[in-house]
Amino acid sequence: MDTIVQYFETIPSSHRSLILIGGITFFWMLESVAPLFTVRYGKWRHAGVNFFFTFTTILVNFTMAFLLVAASAWVVAANFGIVQWLNLPVWATALVGLLLLDLIGAYLAHWTEHRVPVLWRFHLVHHTDQHVDTTTANRHHPGESVIRFFFTTLAVFIVGAPLWLVFLYQSLSVVLSQFNHANITVPNWLDRPLSLLFVTPNMHRVHHHYQLPLTDTNYGNIFSVWDRLFGTYAVADNRSLVYGVDTHMDPKDHGHLGRMLAIPFQKKVKNPQG
Repeated sequence: MDTIVQYFETIPSSHRSLILIGGITFFWMLESVAPLFTVRYGKWRHAGVNFFFTFTTILVNFTMAFLLVAASAWVVAANFGIVQWLNLPVWATALVGLLLLDLIGAYLAHWTEHRVPVLWRFHLVHHTDQHVDTTTANRHHPGESVIRFFFTTLAVFIVGAPLWLVFLYQSLSVVLSQFNHANITVPNWLDRPLSLLFVTPNMHRVHHHYQLPLTDTNYGNIFSVWDRLFGTYAVADNRSLVYGVDTHMDPKDHGHLGRMLAIPFQKKVKNPQG
């Protein structure tokens, strides 16, 4: 465990980039071997759109990273936050910290984006994708990237996360998001036990169905326990799902960058709550 702590305390930016690129490459290849949906679409053009938003997400996070580092340094120096107060062994700090960072930085952020109209406007871009695959994971409007960063920073303060825990969480979050968006077939014998703890593709793609009530379920990113605990867990036949969001089914809404960037500023954007 000490080795993991030491590595993530000083993880180079190149290694963090490799985790992101390596994850996309791995799941992209797996999608070709064992896809759930085999419908033909412009996979490279689709990926190009999503890679643009991946780049803007990286740019936002890189630009604002100093705030996250400063927040982590402060909570450690001030002995502030849950894991600082509990003074747990390192392995327990990692477990509790990861669970709480995922709860606040991912589940709460995601749930809030579906409940607050102005936040939904930005998150909507993620939901307009009608061909969900591993590249969809980082399909976030730059405005949403800022919103997500705020929740992650809030989580660091509440949890009292040291820097190694922050980078460990972000690395796992990236890979798990790529995994649970991937267009891959996960057999039931594997999905059932795995989804008791982690968010699997079979679970998360239900969230990408184009209509309520399924749109407002399965918010989790790393751990599935939060959806189960808070009553937002849902099961549906994956092959019956239709991706997208019913207010923006025009192909230009999910394939034209200028139009997608403008979605949050349109006069009439229906909130998923009606």
